[in-house]
Amino acid sequence: MTSNTRVVVIGAGLAGVRLARRLSELGVSAVLVGEEEHTPYNRVLLAEVLAGRYAPEVIALPVPERLTRGRVVRIDRALRQVRLADDTVIAYDTLVLATGSNPVLPPLRGLFSPGRHELPEGVHAFRTMDDCLGLSDAVRRDTRAVVIGGGLLGVSAARALAERGAQVVLAQQGERLMERQLDPSASKLVLRHLENLGVEVHTESRVRGVRCVEGAVRSVEMADGYTLGADLVVLACGVRPRAGLAQDAGLAVHKGVIVDDELRTSDPHIRAIGDCAQHDGQVYGLAAPALEQADVLAELLAGPPSAGSSTGPAAGAAGYGGTRALTRLTLATGGSAASGGPLDLAAFGEHTPLPGDDVVQLTDATRGTYRKVVVRDDRLVGGVLVGELGTVGALARAWEGAEPLPADGAPLLHLLTNDGGS
Repeated sequence: MTSNTRVVVIGAGLAGVRLARRLSELGVSAVLVGEEEHTPYNRVLLAEVLAGRYAPEVIALPVPERLTRGRVVRIDRALRQVRLADDTVIAYDTLVLATGSNPVLPPLRGLFSPGRHELPEGVHAFRTMDDCLGLSDAVRRDTRAVVIGGGLLGVSAARALAERGAQVVLAQQGERLMERQLDPSASKLVLRHLENLGVEVHTESRVRGVRCVEGAVRSVEMADGYTLGADLVVLACGVRPRAGLAQDAGLAVHKGVIVDDELRTSDPHIRAIGDCAQHDGQVYGLAAPALEQADVLAELLAGPPSAGSSTGPAAGAAGYGGTRALTRLTLATGGSAASGGPLDLAAFGEHTPLPGDDVVQLTDATRGTYRKVVVRDDRLVGGVLVGELGTVGALARAWEGAEPLPADGAPLLHLLTNDGGS
């Protein structure tokens, strides 16, 4: 692909901005189309803004040279054009979808009134900078806040609101917090951490509806009939790939936009990366895979095309083979983890052992730390860690390398007990 080939990237999040920047470094000009009015930002750090530790400008991403603000409403594959809501038309040779994901809005009674598609006053999703700033403006000391959802996002939001002085209740339908990422022992530490901050946590607790008065939320109704008073409600019920544009354009979509190892969709002129993309059956929804996909695609688009193809990969460029993703959450304040200070956790690979696996587990109740790794056939296959995580970097590197561990296990024990390996 030559430098005058027109690459258009839809989506100015982490993946889209990273791709535009890498293409620029490689001599390929790209037009980035971003829907939000804000300067592109690191969505991973929104909870830090809500907690008041960072100003919005601190989490801003470098602004690409060619950034167009607007909402794409249609892809014309025949003409290779995208149309924006203001009727602007942008032509492309290669189009990249980096449209991210949308928050899941649960089917709660009272959430939407007939003919109304806006959330009631006081009810917030927590996905965008506007969501974050709206919550920041609304929260006050002793505000009654109910967070619905006990995954990574719900835990982050509950902690941030508690740090702002709100009276926080977290309602989780599952049996424990962050059940997709953590094992039961690690979940208990996260629960204790939140409770030390004053968060009231209800697990195995399903929300049935919200009650509003004059368009503003006043309470949350639980399935067991219990009612929680609420000035604020945060919906942290997960995300869904934003694939509507792709679907309307006739591209192959399942859970997300289906891509191959060259991150190509069912249209050879359209690629997809980040939260909206589904590769080898997997939708990651994490920052690390999105950034890796952006880097791989930049290399693929920057080199000369394969023989006989105007859209093929760069000669010799490696395709995308999937990401071994590590989930990490760090929310830092003063004090120890056990007393409601820093919450630092990481999970990677398979941390639920199979028959015949070896498990190494270290727990320090005083320091509020927990470390567990699973070894299979002399290889580190996964782990979960909570507390002071000096070890996480070295352990993750050992896992990513997939090299056999020494039979005596001494290096692994050293990694687990060494606080200086991050």
